[in-house]
Amino acid sequence: MKGLAKLTLNEMKLFGRDPVTAFFAIAFPTLLLVILGRIPGFSEANPLLGGRRAIDLYVPIMLAFAMGMLGLQSLPLSLATYRENGILRRLAVTPLRPIKLIEAQMQMNLLMGLGAIVVMLAVGRIGFHVSLPRQLVGFVLAFMLMAAALFAIGLTIAAIAPSGKAASAGGTFLFFPLMFFAGLWIPRAVMPATLRQIGDFTPLGAGVQALQDAAAGMWPHPLHLIVLAAYVLVFGAVASVVFRWE
Repeated sequence: MKGLAKLTLNEMKLFGRDPVTAFFAIAFPTLLLVILGRIPGFSEANPLLGGRRAIDLYVPIMLAFAMGMLGLQSLPLSLATYRENGILRRLAVTPLRPIKLIEAQMQMNLLMGLGAIVVMLAVGRIGFHVSLPRQLVGFVLAFMLMAAALFAIGLTIAAIAPSGKAASAGGTFLFFPLMFFAGLWIPRAVMPATLRQIGDFTPLGAGVQALQDAAAGMWPHPLHLIVLAAYVLVFGAVASVVFRWE
């Protein structure tokens, strides 16, 4: 455990040395939230959204954006690059097994995601009077399941990608369509029913809806929690079978 803690701390230091990834995973979603919040009408009740404000819906969307960047791009890029450079193979002959590096990467990305939650909830509350999650337990459960689902997909990308560049490209290829179903461009509340139903079976669509429901004070719908858990189990199993250390 001591070795894992040191390895996690080292991964956090390395993450901080990559300003581009750190910016788009942590700072950019918050900056985008502030920009959207300043748009006229964005912070006012909208009949098309059932009387809710768009800014209230976009806090969970920006959380999904941050976790998508971490789980689908940062995680697979780092692990595929480590394998490409032979780091995982060298770790195999040390007391610190290669699996510990994967655990450290997941812990580091989860901590970054939790930091993003605190920052965005604070910005939403202070800057735009967004209420804190009213169903806190459901909100935390939805976030953790969404994070686990994205990490499982990211591990699968890292498992099959032949290089760091390929892993980055694969993560980017998935990120943007998944963010569409999360409601980044069109809020899920005003999506056509067919698109919304498709989104219910995507990790970010289900995750955002579960977060929005919990933020509004409702327990997340069981469908969305089951979908997220299924992604964790299926992609976690695939990654464990096909992951290559060298």
